[in-house]
Amino acid sequence: MYGLWRPRVLGSWKVPATGPVILAVNHSHNIDGPMVIGVAPRASHFLVKKEAFVGPLGPFMRAVGQLEVDRSTADRTAVTRALAVLRDGGVLGIFPEGSRGEGDFAALRAGLAYFAVRSGAPIVPVAVLGSSEKRGRLIKALPPLRSRVDVVFGDPFEAGDGSGRRTRKALDEATERIQKQLAAHLDSARRLTGR
Repeated sequence: MYGLWRPRVLGSWKVPATGPVILAVNHSHNIDGPMVIGVAPRASHFLVKKEAFVGPLGPFMRAVGQLEVDRSTADRTAVTRALAVLRDGGVLGIFPEGSRGEGDFAALRAGLAYFAVRSGAPIVPVAVLGSSEKRGRLIKALPPLRSRVDVVFGDPFEAGDGSGRRTRKALDEATERIQKQLAAHLDSARRLTGR
């Protein structure tokens, strides 16, 4: 990432040095996940749509610890693997919006709340800004080479209400709390970076 672009990483010290943690990353461009993986202070395992595991990229992504997920169904294998990452004290990366879009955390899927409440792992919000501002001249699908991409890590927070409940209502309430925290972090990151 540092060879192709100029990442500016802010707040990486906020990621807990040990123990399970979930990185909740906004997603507006294909390079957002690889960018966070490349600049995060700890190795991370992202849930990545199965369509990305094609050709030689598939074995490479599996070898570096990324987790294949089938978004068309409740993928029990992916859920089990993601929970194992957290149980083993690792870092799980999630795009809580479920797919690439505006990257504004406006519509969250329930997966993030489920993993956070089930594991008890803190969530660290991550804002990737600048990856989708301009198109490259050589490769239109990528940001211009050597352009600045900001990655802003936020303060960790707990998603649950402390009760330990895992009911549908508890997950819905956790999703609302998470959405507010992520949106606030994104606003703060935009002010901080001027984007």
